Amino acid sequence: MELPWLHGVGTAWEERILQGRIPHSVVLLGPAGVGKRCLAAWLARRHLGTVDPSMPGYPLEVPEQADLRWLKPADDKQTIGIDAVRELIVDLSLTSHSGRGKVAVIEPADAMTGNAANSLLKTLEEPSGNALLILVVDRAGRLPATIMSRCQRIDIPLPPLHVSMAWLDRIQRSDHWSEALALSGNAPLRAMQEIERRNDAEALSRDFAALAENSAMPVEVAARWARLDSGFVLDWLSRQVQCCIRASFVATQPSGAAVTHSVLQRMDRRNLFCYLDIINGTRRQAAGSFNVQLTLESLLIDWAEGLRDCRAANDAADMRLNFAR
Repeated sequence: MELPWLHGVGTAWEERILQGRIPHSVVLLGPAGVGKRCLAAWLARRHLGTVDPSMPGYPLEVPEQADLRWLKPADDKQTIGIDAVRELIVDLSLTSHSGRGKVAVIEPADAMTGNAANSLLKTLEEPSGNALLILVVDRAGRLPATIMSRCQRIDIPLPPLHVSMAWLDRIQRSDHWSEALALSGNAPLRAMQEIERRNDAEALSRDFAALAENSAMPVEVAARWARLDSGFVLDWLSRQVQCCIRASFVATQPSGAAVTHSVLQRMDRRNLFCYLDIINGTRRQAAGSFNVQLTLESLLIDWAEGLRDCRAANDAADMRLNFAR
């Protein structure tokens, strides 16, 4: 199914083809869940001569073609190392099987180690033949500026809410799309994941509320949460604390807050902001660089204790960073 919010990008790319202005390298930027990888697959097909589908579509189908290399972290790795990038560079230097050129997709490109990224610089400056490098970026702040400056930038914004809702309803009728879009920041593909994880989110909400009421043990809750995807858990926790911060400014219980207003009244609003900073700092760390269960235990103990002292919470964050090192 076509992704209508990517039509403009697809049309602009077709115009570039007609004008002979295809860049040798592009970086795809945008929030998670807007279809960057689907666009990368379409760009690869288009460069290698496949015209169907005519526009970027969902679900993601990586083309199986001899002239395409799709590089991502190995199943047991969180990063893309220099050896993998060097192999890709060698492959790009070889003669195209079809004669139309070669394509390399690196996703996420911000998962490359520093040495891996540096090894790619020369190829970005002087690509071999009719090669196209597509870098899919999930977190722009982690991609070296030297890489970014050598690529044509393609920004993919969030689609309007009505476009997201109409597309999701075509995929599957649901009464929960509005809630899922709110949780996903209006990113349609991520909203689909939110629906799938709705039961997990409900369990997190129950645990989070129970901790605030001192009716659950932080270590036991952390053990349950550690079995889920850490990125999902930390993203949920960040959004929930943001909701709590908003709730602390009003006298009624707002939609989306797992804890009651009476619980929030017992917490210092400044400590909520401090707690959010710690969570977001953890989210910015590379996956696999910290012990998930110990990190969750520390965060949830702080929450169960009512965030009595923001300095103590910051000290806990420093301990987590030292442990990770």
